[in-house]
Amino acid sequence: MDIPVAEVQAQYGPVPDDLVEVGHVTGAYGIRGWVRVRPYSADAEALLTVGQWYLSKPAVHAVIVKQARWQGEEIVAHLEGVSDRNAAEALRGSVVTISRTAFPALDENEYYWVDLIGLDVVNTKGQILGKVTNLIDNGVHPILKVQAKVSDGSKKELLIPFVDAYVGEVDTGNGTISVDWELDY
Repeated sequence: MDIPVAEVQAQYGPVPDDLVEVGHVTGAYGIRGWVRVRPYSADAEALLTVGQWYLSKPAVHAVIVKQARWQGEEIVAHLEGVSDRNAAEALRGSVVTISRTAFPALDENEYYWVDLIGLDVVNTKGQILGKVTNLIDNGVHPILKVQAKVSDGSKKELLIPFVDAYVGEVDTGNGTISVDWELDY
């Protein structure tokens, strides 16, 4: 069911344009309106600390988070206006987004994955290998997924471990990540 954007904004207010997907609702938790959320990152600090999420169902709208905590590998949360199991189940499949400006501050040399996507990856010889298209969490460490252009014009996917042995400086201001990596690895 698609609801017109103007109708949603009239009911819930404007939606920021810097939303970042952080998880999705997998179903209800208990009978009092709590929802279960599968985070897209092993470090789901934003889900636990930000007091306002945006859900995609029935259309993108803001919700106030009354409480949130870990429950196994998921986050369980009590959202304002969701008072019973049926209301929580109705949100199943909803994508959870958070305004990028609301993310908690990071320490030096820490990065949110969303801030790395789109950066140019440059090796120690000064060659631009390509752009970061995504990051993968393999359980041990993150992996940069880089879309590279080969000399013949074709494209190649590089998977670069995001560890000190291969990744040097991350300069989000200049939009680059320096790596000790070659195109033919």
